[in-house]
Amino acid sequence: MTSQSQGIQQLLQAEKRAKDKLEEAKKRKGKRLKQAKEEAIAEIDHYRLQREKEFRHKQTNVMGSQGNLSAKIEEQTTETIGNLTSSYHKNMESMMKKLLNTIYDINPEIHPNFRYEV
Repeated sequence: MTSQSQGIQQLLQAEKRAKDKLEEAKKRKGKRLKQAKEEAIAEIDHYRLQREKEFRHKQTNVMGSQGNLSAKIEEQTTETIGNLTSSYHKNMESMMKKLLNTIYDINPEIHPNFRYEV
């Protein structure tokens, strides 16, 4: 009988050790899942920051080129206005002379369709 009770005791101890090992494995599995989740979140955050940085870079390039375009347009407009103003000042006097000569130099002539009847 003592051998039977020893056998039962050994079985109970073996069952207890198996149960402890099972609980320990479950705890390790839970810890590993938690660690994997934290690593995934960190990786997602890193990826998100990288993509936001690329987006800001592209946005700066696009907005910068738009700023350059508006600056170029403003520069061209100023240059065109300057050219027109200088052309106006340069040609104003000669055009005024031509206009006044046309107005003052009147040559009275009879119109070709005029019929003189007596």
